[in-house]
Amino acid sequence: MLRLNENPPVVWPQVESIREFEGQWWVAHTKSRNEKALAHDLMAKNLNYFLPLTLKVSRRSHRTLKSMLPLFTGYLFFCGPENDRVELLKTNRVANLLEVTDQESLLKELLRIEQAVRAGVPMTPHKYIATGQLCRVIAGPLLGVEGIVVDHKGAMRLVLQVDMLGQAASVEIDVDMIEPIEASGK
Repeated sequence: MLRLNENPPVVWPQVESIREFEGQWWVAHTKSRNEKALAHDLMAKNLNYFLPLTLKVSRRSHRTLKSMLPLFTGYLFFCGPENDRVELLKTNRVANLLEVTDQESLLKELLRIEQAVRAGVPMTPHKYIATGQLCRVIAGPLLGVEGIVVDHKGAMRLVLQVDMLGQAASVEIDVDMIEPIEASGK
C-alpha cells in the first residue's frame, strides 16, 4: 500500500483543468489494481491523464489506515494523440482501451468529477442511477455542477455519472444548495 504522499496526482500534468488537454479522450480499463501504477508510468512519459482518487479510512486492530483509492475502480482517463495512445499500450498495464465516441459528453461528465475533486468534497463510489431528478447546485464550491439527487441512508447526495462507464460517484449535498433542472419541452 502506498503512503498518501506516494500516490500519483489526480491530474497529470498538473493544469488548471483537464479542459486544457489536447487530443482524443480514451478510457483505459486497467489490469487488476494497476490504476495508480499506470498513472505513475504515464507521469514518467509525460502523458496526460485524469485519475480521480478518493480517501478511504479503515480501522484495523486499533490502527487507523488511510489510503487513496480510484473513484472508478479499474479505469483511468487518458487524453492525447495517436502516438501517445501507443505509448499507453506499451505500459502493459491496460486490459482494454475503450474508444470514446462522444468526446464532448465524456469531457462534460469528467469536468463535473474534476470540480468535485478540486473542491475537496468527500466522494464515494455510487451505484449508477438510470432515473432520478436532475438538479444543479446553486451555491457553494460545487456551484453549477449538475447531477441526479438521491436519498442515501437519510442523507441527500448528488450523483455525478460517467455514462460511458456505467459508473458514478456521489457527494453529500444540502437541499438548499440545489435546484431542479426542468426537462426541455415542458
